[in-house]
Amino acid sequence: MAGYLDFLLDDAELGVFLSAEADLAAMLKVEVALARGCAECGLIPADAAQVIDMTAADFRADVDKLAKDTLRDGIVVAGLVRQLRDHVGEPHGQHVHFGATSQDIIDTALALRLRDIFELFDARLTSLIAVLGELEGRFGANRLTGRTRMQAAIPITAGDRLAVWRASVERAQAALEPIRAANLILSLAGPAGTSDKFGGQIGAVRAAMAGQLGLSVPDYVPHAARDRIALLGGWLSQVTGALGKIGQDVALMAQNEIGEIALSASGGSSAMAHKQNPVLPEVLVTLARFNAVQVSGLHQALVHEQERSGAAWTLEWMILPQMLNATGTALNHAQAMLDAIQRIGEPD
Repeated sequence: MAGYLDFLLDDAELGVFLSAEADLAAMLKVEVALARGCAECGLIPADAAQVIDMTAADFRADVDKLAKDTLRDGIVVAGLVRQLRDHVGEPHGQHVHFGATSQDIIDTALALRLRDIFELFDARLTSLIAVLGELEGRFGANRLTGRTRMQAAIPITAGDRLAVWRASVERAQAALEPIRAANLILSLAGPAGTSDKFGGQIGAVRAAMAGQLGLSVPDYVPHAARDRIALLGGWLSQVTGALGKIGQDVALMAQNEIGEIALSASGGSSAMAHKQNPVLPEVLVTLARFNAVQVSGLHQALVHEQERSGAAWTLEWMILPQMLNATGTALNHAQAMLDAIQRIGEPD
């Protein structure tokens, strides 16, 4: 994406959690937790886990080499594990990644990053609900024309419309909790989902890792069951859809011939100096439509053949970060737009 679009279509704060650096750091945390959990259960030597823990702290991956390895392997973990084993050295390097598969590491690392992202989204939703409540207090009694199918209907108040906006954001925030619970899970099931190398210790290893990482242990093998990701995508679209509805209303209310809202900031035109374009409201609509389209892609990624799909899984890697970014950007723009409102409707 062109750099001049960064402020318009990117969320820099969220981008920290979506970066390659954050992903690699999360994967290293998972590898360390795996080594500790395996040592606790006697599957690898305790001193090996200690060395893996200590050496991982100063490990810096060769990202250029990882990129080439990923092109060959289709996954980053194979190359990452090779580099980490070399860094740990023998005799302990051989115990890195015991019993796990690449998907265990990548999916669990995603859960760690989503935890931070969910906290960020939750805080922003809380802020939006607060400012919508403030707007109801300031302008709720003002007169508006109610419109159905974009035609004048009956008189309403600004509070009537604001209540619809606020309730949609509140419902989105309330819907976050089950999404959070479904996605903040540990994945550890080995190459084909059978946890074969762990034997009867798999439950104890999972519990140890989950405790270290602050995640829960699912009651199913999550490798090829991707409904939690599809549910997350649906929730992201719910959030941007709620904000897009607000943006669409604001853009219509700001039309010259309607004039039901006044904003302190709006966009200029390169050809018509008299114009003040409703930029942020329009971008909210754009981001809502973008996420709505991407939901279908995540539903395509529900179709994992047999015990794991390379194609469906890779599709998730392409779509989910973009949806997360669109949601974070929409939350930021909605806050800025609502903060810029100077008037809604007309006082009696």
